[in-house]
Amino acid sequence: MYSVLIKNGKVVDGTGNPWFYADIAIKDDRIVRIGQITDGESETTIDAQGYMVCPGFIDQHSHTDLILASKDRLKYVEGRIQQGITTEILGNCGISVAPVSQESKELMKTFVEWMKPEEQPWEWTSMADYLDFLEKAGLPVNVGTLTGHGAIRAIPMGFRSGRPSQDELNVMKKHLAETLEQGSFGMSIGLIYAPGMYADTKELIELSRVVAEYQGLVTSHVRGSSETNIFAERELIRIGERSGCRVHRSHNEAVGEDHWDKIEKSLQMEEEARKRGVDIAYDMFPYTAAFTMMVAIYPPWALEGGGEAFIKRLQDPETRKQIEEDVEEMVPGWPTWTEGSWPHNIVGATGWKNIYIGYIAGEKNKEYEGLNLEELGQRLDKSPFDAISDLLIEEKGAISQLIFGVSGDRETDVPLRQLITHRLGGFCTDAIDIGMGIPHPASHGTYPRILGKYVREEKLLPLEDAIRKMTSFTAHRINLKDRGILREGLFADIVIFDEETIIDKATFEQPRQFPEGIEYVLVNGHILLKKGNLQETNAGKVLRRGD
Repeated sequence: MYSVLIKNGKVVDGTGNPWFYADIAIKDDRIVRIGQITDGESETTIDAQGYMVCPGFIDQHSHTDLILASKDRLKYVEGRIQQGITTEILGNCGISVAPVSQESKELMKTFVEWMKPEEQPWEWTSMADYLDFLEKAGLPVNVGTLTGHGAIRAIPMGFRSGRPSQDELNVMKKHLAETLEQGSFGMSIGLIYAPGMYADTKELIELSRVVAEYQGLVTSHVRGSSETNIFAERELIRIGERSGCRVHRSHNEAVGEDHWDKIEKSLQMEEEARKRGVDIAYDMFPYTAAFTMMVAIYPPWALEGGGEAFIKRLQDPETRKQIEEDVEEMVPGWPTWTEGSWPHNIVGATGWKNIYIGYIAGEKNKEYEGLNLEELGQRLDKSPFDAISDLLIEEKGAISQLIFGVSGDRETDVPLRQLITHRLGGFCTDAIDIGMGIPHPASHGTYPRILGKYVREEKLLPLEDAIRKMTSFTAHRINLKDRGILREGLFADIVIFDEETIIDKATFEQPRQFPEGIEYVLVNGHILLKKGNLQETNAGKVLRRGD
């Protein structure tokens, strides 16, 4: 007897091939038959007449590391499930919650406050501990992870700037290799965030050679997406060339109108690199605004030593004055890791009016959520710099931001379209909803937005190619086995949707609206979403490199 039988659907198998009519039979967690199935009984039969049936969407760039470790994980990821995500890849932008030492744990806790939905103990130190914790807790979706460069650097060096000694580099290599042995799919680097921003190219090449030994992937939030965009692209290519490792640009973008034209050049550089034998590609989100932590608007030297050191600097009048001058006047230059340099001045690229407060951890200041920093200054009768700096002191750094002007703005998305259609790109969310403040609408709408707006309405790319960029493309980049394609013998992660009605409903003003048009979501053969209704099931699995 089949566990689930999906009848009469138009199957898009995830390879990019044209859709075809077929039934799909599932036994336990795997697809056992695809074709015209007239024999055999099933415990559950889904009539997919008039619907598309495709692989579950794989989000290569998720930040739900602490959400999935929380007690109310299902509540916090519902927006992601409603849009068809069945697998999440964690540990992005150089930020993973493992491995940690007893000394680095508190630093990392402070650093990832923005990803935390609720207070929780960190019941892990190693990557194996963390993955075991998730497995025992139970997961609604599948989860794999990368190792954050920031986490392994913090163990021997804390949030100190400068090059590591050979002993310190060896410690980093040791911890990286251990995480890869324990199931990590590679390493992520975040080069506009402390402590990753303090690493030079040589350090990153040395660590990437370790990843190459395990056939893993190195993903990068590059040094900058404004003035240093092309230099940063060149650095990532160099890391791939000299280490022999596969490399991947995370959430490819150009921040600020003056820099949108750099997208075409960076894509040309990736194409040329591939001709030379460098395995490089990228992912991106289909919005002209980005989401990150508010401390990212400050210069590197102000963040050295971690959150407490940063707050103390803001509280010192002379130091604060120097920070403000840098924010207002410093232009990023290359190399970005030397003393006095800066990879990415967000304020300089977009202006105060394009940086909005997403959420504030404390209850006292919730009224400021949704204001841009120019408006915040007016509300508090202060300069934008002083207004947000004072707020960060009060909130101990736990404030997020939404940045507009990313590969387009509210008036145009023409630059973004180059990234959507290019053959080397896949799709991701790079967004989370921790249940507080104003999240990025990508946390509820990314994949339906692609299929509704850019495929059906604007015909920017074929349906089959869009599905490929959401499924097999990502599975191949991460090296996930038996997922991302609908094929007999593979895991039954499946989305059933109406191609005529699928659309995102989440907006920047109302970001928690579920999409329309997705009927069913199955994870490992279990129905997780049924006609828009979430089913409570821990059908997800922890995915480990080599499994």
